[in-house]
Amino acid sequence: SRRRHTRWNCDWSSDVCSSDLVGTQLYGAGEVGGWKVDVLRNRLFRGVGLEIEGMQKELTDKNARGLLRGSDLVVDTFDNSASRMAVQDMARTLKVPCLHIGLSPDYAEVIWDEVYRIPQADGQDVCDYPLARNLVLLAVAVGSETILRFLLDGVRQSWTITLADLAIRPFA
Repeated sequence: SRRRHTRWNCDWSSDVCSSDLVGTQLYGAGEVGGWKVDVLRNRLFRGVGLEIEGMQKELTDKNARGLLRGSDLVVDTFDNSASRMAVQDMARTLKVPCLHIGLSPDYAEVIWDEVYRIPQADGQDVCDYPLARNLVLLAVAVGSETILRFLLDGVRQSWTITLADLAIRPFA
């Protein structure tokens, strides 16, 4: 298979903790103690042969320009408003396409920056939501497809995924 190399910036400046094994995090027990950026880099290489250059740096207002400069696409998956705002402001300043992928207790969103509004913190911890992992997997699938469509065809489509729209019924 053909391997690709890309530079990748990540705000995962922490290591995988045992508390990351539940809720919205998708890490395995064997990854506890590893840097999140290294775990993702290894998964992408094993899964699709993609070689990335990961950096263990926390994104802030002060370093956002340096971290995002030269990017062809920014994908925001932060779980806090301050980081989302830093990414959005700098992506707009640098005129870099930015896709925001986020999660709430009963819905997920995959939204291009042109129509994205940073959600206000409401005090709910999405990690405690019983179906959070399933909603994360749905958001990842839709986000991946959205990124591929953009990269291959230049198409920018935004999506919302609501659990109320999904129906699970007993088979009779």
